[in-house]
Amino acid sequence: MKVAIVARSGEEWRGETDSVIVPAFDGELGILDDREPLLAVLRPGTVRVGSGAEEKTFDIPQGFVVVDSNVVTIVVDDSGDAYLNLEEFDD
Repeated sequence: MKVAIVARSGEEWRGETDSVIVPAFDGELGILDDREPLLAVLRPGTVRVGSGAEEKTFDIPQGFVVVDSNVVTIVVDDSGDAYLNLEEFDD
């Protein structure tokens, strides 16, 4: 599925993966391919994209997530934007 993390100031990250875990308002929410359409409020926390050695993590402020037709769009508040945890990667 395609994933985009965006803020009012612009796109923070875009890629493809088989799973996404977001910090929903009432707990973590796992999203897999072919999920039914979804809209959820996000609390500040960590978004995990992919799994195992391919996992990328992003610290986000509050926002919301929209899932439709294997496209996941995570919209975050500009006050904190999303930050890729670069210390996890060599490149």
